Amino acid sequence: MKLRILSLAAVVFLILSCQGQNTKLVQTVDVNTFAEKLKSNEKPQLLDVRTPEEYSGEHIENATNVNWNSPDFAAKASRFDKTKPVFVYCKVGGRSAQAADKLAELGFKEIYNLEGGIMKWNASGKAQKTDKIIGICDQEYNELIQSSPKVMVDFNAKWCAPCQKMKPYIVKMQEELKDKIKIVQLDADENKTIVNQLELQGLPVIIIYENGKEVWRNLGYISEEDLRKHL
Repeated sequence: MKLRILSLAAVVFLILSCQGQNTKLVQTVDVNTFAEKLKSNEKPQLLDVRTPEEYSGEHIENATNVNWNSPDFAAKASRFDKTKPVFVYCKVGGRSAQAADKLAELGFKEIYNLEGGIMKWNASGKAQKTDKIIGICDQEYNELIQSSPKVMVDFNAKWCAPCQKMKPYIVKMQEELKDKIKIVQLDADENKTIVNQLELQGLPVIIIYENGKEVWRNLGYISEEDLRKHL
């Protein structure tokens, strides 16, 4: 019995030690700190851990795509210098947090994870300037939110689990409430121009307009019952 207790204590100690070590190695930092750290490192090791499709659509300058969802993530990540700082980001911070922990397991000593991902990076004004319009432009968006006395816009994405969880009841509400409010769904990845102009920092985002003026906004998952209270 005593031997069993000692063995259990040893396992718990090892787990806690590993967790503590990873916490020290991985630092989740805000946009400004992330940008400053990048600037202070010559040729920083910057990893975009999203899919190749997401990366080709937009990415932080000089980032290398190492897809977290790919089975060869560890092999590709191990090619980087483990003795130098490594920077990781994704869309909103979830995948990069997992990737950062994996990098710690692989032996990287200094890891910076971008809090809020590239969405917060773009919302902070640090996105690369481009004249290319992706999706709906600001003029079309203004026409949309003034096309009915009351309009609800749901910004979502296919990869966003909370968005997909909300989608069935939002589709149902589009039909049920069509005489009271116009409900529009916009894919954030297909409408990056207006997403950046509205400085959206995460998904899902629901915005309600009355006579073209924003009256309510929600970031993150919201239940059907709570959403109906605002409609």
